[in-house]
Order: sequence, then C-alpha cells, then structure tokens
Amino acid sequence: MSIPELLSQVEHLVSRRVEAALGPDGPTLDHWRVLTHLADGEGHPMSEIAARAMVPAPTLTKIVDRLVDRALVYRRVDDSDRRRVLVFLSDHGRAEHARFAPAVESVGESLTAELGTDAGILAELLERMRSLPDRA
Repeated sequence: MSIPELLSQVEHLVSRRVEAALGPDGPTLDHWRVLTHLADGEGHPMSEIAARAMVPAPTLTKIVDRLVDRALVYRRVDDSDRRRVLVFLSDHGRAEHARFAPAVESVGESLTAELGTDAGILAELLERMRSLPDRA
C-alpha cells in the first residue's frame, strides 16, 4: 500500500476515534478543530482557521455561522486592520472546549499506548512530512 493511501486510512481511523470521543452531543470534528484552534485565547482570521481546520473557506463560513448561532464563538473586526474579521472563542465556547478536551486527549494517549515505543518514531516522521514543501 502506498504512503498516501496509508496516511488517508490512518487519518480516517483517528478521525473516527475523535468523533466517537466527542459523542453524539458534542461538536462535530470540523467544529472541534475550529474550537481547538481558537482555544489559545487569540482571535484568528478566517483564512488561518480554514487552513488549520483543513476546510475550504466557504465551508468554514458555514461552520463559524453555526458556532456563532450556538454562542460558542463570536466575530470582531480586527483593530489593526479594519478590513479583516477575527473569530474568538466565547466563554461558553471555552467551557465547551474544556468539557470535551479530556476525551479527545485520551484518544491521543490511547494511540500512543497502543503504538508503544514506536509512537515517538511515528511522531518524528509525521513532523518531517508536515514540514515538506507543499507542491499542490
């Protein structure tokens, strides 16, 4: 099996485990990725969030709209560049993130335990791959 196929299958496996950890009452995986990125307490522009959440800009707009409707995030014009809108995690969003973070962290801990000493090697290889030039 090729590296792209293996990576795709592993990403699917990990995503399914995270979705299961979030449960039926939790945020979707895409919503979780946005909440996690915003959990640093900083406001972030939509383009940055889209890249981090790995979704196209129009999809991110819909995700953020839903999160705004649920009072988990809010938008504010950037004080340093009035043309840009930043997205922030609300207090309610911070509480929601804190509520589900332990379950998601346990997925990582479980994978690390299942891989044993190979987990460090895998992490190193994935970091190397992540730093490769984007030739898309």
